[in-house]
Amino acid sequence: MSTEGKNTHSNSDKKTESFKISGDWTKQSEQLKDKFSQLTDSDLKFEPGKENELLQRVETRLNKKREEVINIINKCEV
Repeated sequence: MSTEGKNTHSNSDKKTESFKISGDWTKQSEQLKDKFSQLTDSDLKFEPGKENELLQRVETRLNKKREEVINIINKCEV
């Protein structure tokens, strides 16, 4: 018997491939600024289709990895 078919990485890999903002971004960004005073309006400026640029700005400002930033943003979903 073989256990080759077990791939446990596919679900976590998909999260890092594409990230979409959901909910009210204006409220979410206010919560993020309250929680992380170093974030600015320009760091949190969101344009549809440019989610990766937003993530990169926040990653740089907070000195955190992409997955951490996504988790932080997801916790602020309104």
